[in-house]
Amino acid sequence: MDHSRPRAVTIYDVAREAGVATSTASRALSNPGRVSERTRAHVEEVAARLGYVPNRIAQALPSGRTGLFALVIPDITNPHHVRLIRGAQAQAAAAGHSLVLADSQEDADIELAHLQRLASFVDGFLLVSPRAPADELLAHLQRHPAAVFNRPLAGLPGVVADVDAASAQVVAHLAGLGHRRIAYLRGPETSWADGERRRTLAEHAGRHGIAFTAVGPFAPVLESGAPAATAGLATGATALVAFNDLIAIGALEHLAAAGIAVPGEVSVTGADDVFGTSFCRPPLTTVTSPAQEAGRAMVGLLTGTEPADPVLPSRLIVRESTGPAPVRPRRARGPATRPPSAPTAGS
Repeated sequence: MDHSRPRAVTIYDVAREAGVATSTASRALSNPGRVSERTRAHVEEVAARLGYVPNRIAQALPSGRTGLFALVIPDITNPHHVRLIRGAQAQAAAAGHSLVLADSQEDADIELAHLQRLASFVDGFLLVSPRAPADELLAHLQRHPAAVFNRPLAGLPGVVADVDAASAQVVAHLAGLGHRRIAYLRGPETSWADGERRRTLAEHAGRHGIAFTAVGPFAPVLESGAPAATAGLATGATALVAFNDLIAIGALEHLAAAGIAVPGEVSVTGADDVFGTSFCRPPLTTVTSPAQEAGRAMVGLLTGTEPADPVLPSRLIVRESTGPAPVRPRRARGPATRPPSAPTAGS
């Protein structure tokens, strides 16, 4: 835990600054009818100036601690997060803490609202791939310990998946199968991982002499599979590399309905190795996600046991959705475009 971060303002700070007893400050804020109007106004002014936020749970606890960590994830329906939640929960329980789960629904405003509403109830935050702008996130977390997965943010401890190594494995695998044109089916514009995948896939494709195109962005859900696959095929690519398994599985469903053979006419890869990838049709080639390890590591950062390495390994799992490049690849239906520059860490 970073003890250099500003601590939360307490009722004792308010009382001291206002020049009144702690009991008086407490009554002025929680039961104003028991103090004079002048005292109430004065204490409220001091509390607002200091940035005091009443902790409704901790008010009843002598220690001022709740034993709760807030785990904020971008989509509670994404099966990738199941292992992460379990890892975080197990580590938190071992340290005597419990988790409060909050779903931001891929919306930065909802994410920030969770941080504001939960600030007075939890001892710290666990942020998974946060979508809000870095400056707004940091402003909300000035007085609360936090740890982050898959989004480097200055001043906050965190861990990330080894995106570069994963991209290297994917491109090397496809190159070995003879593919000379790859299309990346992007994820959300606000995702740090999406920017890193675009950048590293493009770099490794270049080293193998493979043409690379990025299409999108797309929401990281099954329903994005059809438009993403359509856009990818329009580039003439013989291999589609999806941002995550949900887009990849949706793409497989669309290609099957369109009578396009996988992997005979086009290969498909995903990312995360969520439940179901091994028995969809065909079974999906994908990259594992260190989700459970990330959950444990984030809690470890808050409780004082930092992971040995902030970069967690991933590996490629080869299944039947990838195969040799077709002898006669599909023609591009539009001009290939180079991917836009990836966002910088924390953007």
